[in-house]
Amino acid sequence: MPDSPGLGEQALNKAAEIGLSSQLDEVENLNVDIKTDPLKLVQGEVDSVTIEGEGLVMQKDLRMEELQMQMNSVAINPLSVAFGKIELTKPTEAKAQVVLTEADINRAFNSEYVRSQLQSQKIHVNGQLRTIEPQNVDFRLPGDGKVALNASMKLVETGENQQVAFSAVPKISGNGKTVALENVEYGESEEISPELTKALIDQTSEILNLSNFDLDGMSLQVNQLKVEVGKLTLQAEAYVEKIPSA
Repeated sequence: MPDSPGLGEQALNKAAEIGLSSQLDEVENLNVDIKTDPLKLVQGEVDSVTIEGEGLVMQKDLRMEELQMQMNSVAINPLSVAFGKIELTKPTEAKAQVVLTEADINRAFNSEYVRSQLQSQKIHVNGQLRTIEPQNVDFRLPGDGKVALNASMKLVETGENQQVAFSAVPKISGNGKTVALENVEYGESEEISPELTKALIDQTSEILNLSNFDLDGMSLQVNQLKVEVGKLTLQAEAYVEKIPSA
């Protein structure tokens, strides 16, 4: 079959799939598709590299529903191919898209990592310094370009629970690396601590911080953030210094 990938391509696809998977805590599906021909490969030229993944779990229990990355005209060391590796001779740029669902972000909020981050802070509540322990965090993507959060926080010293609720509009910062929450609207909770709400707003930004999605040798800069009902889509440029391989 003229269309079937050559042995070189297949071996490289497999090596890249194993290399990328080794950086992730969980993978439902991961496909690397390297397009080139043997003559170009000998000269260290690759036409394109496409990475497609589903259900990829990064460190900090952050899950991506989908990842798509496309690199064109990639220069590699032809000698590395003999060892089943794709060693880039110069960095390349890629287009990337990441989809996060409401459930993915809830999972991150309720992870041990985020809980310990919140519990390590002392926060002023009604003039007293308190340690907080998240009881339940419910993150929603209701549409209208907004995110919404409803959380129950236990004040460890007194045992009482405080409700925090707010909605906000996530915006990408100028450097394409961080997400800030703007137009924050507060819920109806009475006597709410502004510091407690701020801690949760900061934590939301932290979870959506784009360096969370960087893999070894690949860093993302996001151009566009699309907030829809139930999902967030990030369109990004990726700067790729290396493609992890087995």
